[in-house]
Amino acid sequence: MASVTSLSDSVQQHLASALSAGLPEAAGADPLLRRSDRADFQANGILALAKKVKANPRELATQVVGRVVTGDVIKEIEVSGPGFLNVTITDKAITENLAARYADETGRLGVPYAANPGTTVIDYAQPNVAKEMHVGHLRSAVIGDSVVQLLEFTGENVVRRHHIGDWGTQFGMLIQYLDEHPHELDHKAATEDTAASGEEAMSNLDRLYKAARRKFDSDEEFKTRARRRVVDLQAGDPHTLAMWQKFVDESKIYFFSVFEKLDMEIRDPDIVGESGYNDMLAETCRLLEDSGVAVRSEGALCVFFEDIKGPDGNPVPLIVQKSDGGYGYAATDLSAIRDRVFNLKADTLLYVVDARQSLHFKMVFETARRAGWLGDGVKAQQLAFGTVLGKDGKPFKTREGETVRLVDLLDEAIDRASAVVREKAQDLSEEEIAERGAQVGIGAVKYADLSTSANRDYKFDLDQMVSLNGDTSVYLQYAYARIRSILRKAGELRPVAHPELELAAAERALGLHADAFAETVREAAREYAPHKLAAYLYQLASLYTTFYDKCPVLKAETPQQVENRLFLCDITARTLHQGMALLGIRTPERL
Repeated sequence: MASVTSLSDSVQQHLASALSAGLPEAAGADPLLRRSDRADFQANGILALAKKVKANPRELATQVVGRVVTGDVIKEIEVSGPGFLNVTITDKAITENLAARYADETGRLGVPYAANPGTTVIDYAQPNVAKEMHVGHLRSAVIGDSVVQLLEFTGENVVRRHHIGDWGTQFGMLIQYLDEHPHELDHKAATEDTAASGEEAMSNLDRLYKAARRKFDSDEEFKTRARRRVVDLQAGDPHTLAMWQKFVDESKIYFFSVFEKLDMEIRDPDIVGESGYNDMLAETCRLLEDSGVAVRSEGALCVFFEDIKGPDGNPVPLIVQKSDGGYGYAATDLSAIRDRVFNLKADTLLYVVDARQSLHFKMVFETARRAGWLGDGVKAQQLAFGTVLGKDGKPFKTREGETVRLVDLLDEAIDRASAVVREKAQDLSEEEIAERGAQVGIGAVKYADLSTSANRDYKFDLDQMVSLNGDTSVYLQYAYARIRSILRKAGELRPVAHPELELAAAERALGLHADAFAETVREAAREYAPHKLAAYLYQLASLYTTFYDKCPVLKAETPQQVENRLFLCDITARTLHQGMALLGIRTPERL
């Protein structure tokens, strides 16, 4: 089905036509239309245009009003204040537009695909091999997954990349210890319970890491052997690589169990860690040095920047290769850019990474531009995110001051949510309560993250997250479940749009907001801003609550009004369901 023109786009077109008809030099001018509490929409663009053409804004606005065609879409238009235009939409247009979205057999609710989709490589969810995932890994995974959903839904070709930490000096220590204690990683075959087997795998790795670290710190001969093992690993020694692969495989069992608990799809081919670019590192350094982008400084290969200096006033370089010949993160990240641009043919590179890495990525992107790897047709952007804070406003820690394990945090959210579901449950079995509890708990964690602008810190407060009141996913899920309950109670009565009916104020407000779904999705995808979709959905649920309170559905005055209100219920439910799915959140049919 073709995309549906939103009401705001229709009004925009009417105003643009009226503007250019009365003022040829205004062709292409933006009426600056927005929702308003004084009317359905307000256009503010006349003021800037009047200033540009040296006209009286109120007189110009009056001319435009005289040329606007009213009737099917626009019911009334009037001049307000110094030259604003207040626009009221016909009830018929609201219902007809929603009916067109409702009739979309693809289930997209009239959301169009992008006209000129490109290829975006998005780097997110980057845990470290042989290390437990902690609260700091939450935001990259949750934000990245939602941006992937938004981009794919709007037609972008998306390549997912999980740049896991699977290389470095600690692997020499781990491999050497495992070689000398070969049974340390033995554990029962993976059970059907992925989470159980995953946590067992990480428990083994964690125990092994601590034992290896103790021996490394206390035994000089072992330390020498471990360092020699790093050289073997970098040289591609088959036995050492096989041992390293064991660590990676064990860690993946664990990663998949955590991501499954987060209700996220992580595919094995998308996991291309630091090791995936080993074969490119030497060439990356050679290309940078030969082109003069990087220079040798005290034996290290460095890139310098005029605007980046340390506290002492001296330039702070990006070190691509260390003086001992080892490669740092910069060499891997630059090699990844080469691979993503030239092999994957990406025109956008997105990095969902902690804001504290901003300087690193600024230097990496500038280096890649100087080298010609990021040309005019390629955009590289860090989607930087803030820190997860505790209720006290400080970085989230356990009572003992340790970093919070991600699985512990998720388990607690599920337990809290299950208690809420059990309290509200009607005719749900224990199995259903457990399933709903997981959906509500994980949804609560994701929504708290996604309803905050990515670059801001936010407080992790489970009591608030699982509340039925306020801006929470539980409130949205409950609104959806309530609608599904009404539709079940309707029995043989079907949702049918009736454009001939007048709408009550609460119906109009709900309908106008539901109609803005497509433009909200487009904006959220274009700006990589899931929080804008979250805000839209919360407003939708709030408007539905008002509608529910003021407009009886099954006891409406006429059969046509019952059908029309069921129609408003159903399109609201579909919009909530699709919108929440784009945030990676489930909408249970019953709560």
